[in-house]
Amino acid sequence: MATVLAIETSCDETAAAVVKKRHILSNVVSSQILTHQPFGGVVPEVASRQHVETINATVAAAVAQSGLSWAEIDGIASTCAPGLMGSLLVGLTTAKTLAMLYDKPFLGVHHLEGHIYASYLERPDLEPPFLCLLVSGGHTSLIVVKDCGIYEIVGQTRDDAVGEAFDKVARLMGLGYPGGPAIDRAAQAGNPLAFPLPEGNISLPEGGYHPYDTSFSGLKTAVLRLIESLEAKSIPLPVADLAASFQHTIAKSLTRRTVRCALNYGLQTVAIGGGVAANSGLRSHLSAAAQVQGLQVIFPKLALCTDNAAMVACAAAAHLQLGHRSSLGLGAQSRLAISDVMALYKQDKITLPLALSA
Repeated sequence: MATVLAIETSCDETAAAVVKKRHILSNVVSSQILTHQPFGGVVPEVASRQHVETINATVAAAVAQSGLSWAEIDGIASTCAPGLMGSLLVGLTTAKTLAMLYDKPFLGVHHLEGHIYASYLERPDLEPPFLCLLVSGGHTSLIVVKDCGIYEIVGQTRDDAVGEAFDKVARLMGLGYPGGPAIDRAAQAGNPLAFPLPEGNISLPEGGYHPYDTSFSGLKTAVLRLIESLEAKSIPLPVADLAASFQHTIAKSLTRRTVRCALNYGLQTVAIGGGVAANSGLRSHLSAAAQVQGLQVIFPKLALCTDNAAMVACAAAAHLQLGHRSSLGLGAQSRLAISDVMALYKQDKITLPLALSA
């Protein structure tokens, strides 16, 4: 049963965690939200500098809270793709240094695979195949999970990711950064049916619409035009109703595609990953629709939806158990399709402790 220390620095959270197979022993996150709030978004150079300042203390805290010695840790991992290059390099350099210092296998982990593995932490008995709806600031995808490292992307956004759309619309409404939580809070007091908004269907050349792909740029533009129209008429901005209508439209769009995809692929379980998985509108909408269709939906705890190292450690532990490891020459990549995850590993025969090979 593999025990892994993992580091996550793909964007603006400095995180480290120790996971034993699918059980969290420690999970430490040093947030940069307050640092980036004045800029209305993440500033890459600021993020990487902040990682440098906090990474050592974060790793030390994770190891201490796990209650383990370095001898009891079987592997060391770090997110290596996708993400901000400067931020990724801080985590990678730290993980490789620790791997060499303590003579441990090193594993580079795909950030999106980490989000998938958050559901394994939520439900340790979860086994593939299942469908994952991955929704975050940079990604919106429907992924068929076939096995560890084996993924098929069956639907994705054609433009803005859903988290990006939340941030942009929040700025339009003056709600600040990060946009997702701000819109969620404002929506609680609003009418979700106040303003009909477009769901962003993708037309097909042969007619009809793509069943799983999404588009959010049109929705964002529709909100902008609506705000401009209200302002031109000197009508006070109904922020709660706008937030509720926007959130409802996104939840409805994602739910319809996700349920249809699960049914068409004959998958009974749907796992949700990424920061937008914390959205209350999506959680309630998708849970209700899935129940009608007899589908099981797994929403990770809120702390496992946003970027964290426990999900990275869980993914790394699964790969280590299968004898996968990464080269110390592995570099950071700002982009990498999740279908290319296995390119991160070499599968040479590895001598593992008896506890791992049993």
